[in-house]
Amino acid sequence: MMNDGNEWQLALPEFLHEAEKLLTKSQECLSHLHLIRNDSDAIDCMKISLMKLAEKADCLALRAISEFSRHIQYLIANAENPLQLHDQALNALEDCLRLLAWQLELIDAKTGLLTLDEAEQTTLIATVTVQIPQKDFSYKPQQRIHHAS
Repeated sequence: MMNDGNEWQLALPEFLHEAEKLLTKSQECLSHLHLIRNDSDAIDCMKISLMKLAEKADCLALRAISEFSRHIQYLIANAENPLQLHDQALNALEDCLRLLAWQLELIDAKTGLLTLDEAEQTTLIATVTVQIPQKDFSYKPQQRIHHAS
């Protein structure tokens, strides 16, 4: 869907409502993980919520949100076994969810544009990657997040 015209303006409120529910669910899962480390149900719930958010953002051509959500989900899914969610890892994930919520608020309701500096996304992805060791780096999610050389 293009981010213009009446279709966009009609679809945005529904998307934002659904995105808020999915982020809230992810945050609840994260809170649960602070209490019960590495709970597989909470981890799966967060992964599913992030993928649903990415899919819904794709439908509205909100690429920055869809790619960031998908990348976070991938880093959780591709974690070394056993997954080790210590305080620093959970805090990094919490920062990612906070940034996603903030970015949703910045979507222009008339144009659907989300103008942002991707540096914060890049920094948070790098932090999560360090805090949650990955088993395989061969997969590269389609994204615009670039690491500085």
